[in-house]
Amino acid sequence: MADSVVMSEITQGMSPAVTFGLLAAWALHDAEEVVFGPRWIRSSLPELRKRFPGVPERLWKALEGVDQREFTVAVGAMAVVVAAASVRGHRAGGRSAFFQGAVDGFGLHGLMHLAQAAAVRGYTPGSVTSPLIVIPYAVWARGRLRRVGRLRPMDARGAVSGLAVAGAATALSHCVARRLVRR
Repeated sequence: MADSVVMSEITQGMSPAVTFGLLAAWALHDAEEVVFGPRWIRSSLPELRKRFPGVPERLWKALEGVDQREFTVAVGAMAVVVAAASVRGHRAGGRSAFFQGAVDGFGLHGLMHLAQAAAVRGYTPGSVTSPLIVIPYAVWARGRLRRVGRLRPMDARGAVSGLAVAGAATALSHCVARRLVRR
């Protein structure tokens, strides 16, 4: 009973839609990536190699090696990270630095998808749900956190840190997937 009273005091004024919305928005966005990602990479790689000759060969090789199964497992590994951030955010009433960093990283990663689509002058996996789900969710969640006085300010350093953590989590998810799939 005491735990539920403390929990309701912490989460007061904070809808679970804010914290668990991260997981829901992420799941919808990553569904697009799972459906289109590996197939798009395979079909677009020759053109991308010609268009961006300065990209290191090891990156192209790494992209060539990603198949549907490995990609799907990597998304599952990332689901654990996003779910943990959502739960932590909920338990902390939105105050969690981990949760807020995940929201910021998610929103910034949506902007990266749009930049990728602009760079290739066309569709890239994730570029449809980024302006429809990812970025609006991140802006909305930050607004809700601000409204209840729980938003941590984000500066350039925080933005770089959020992108770095999102990139590291993505890389780690793919490493885990590669190890699990190749066994």
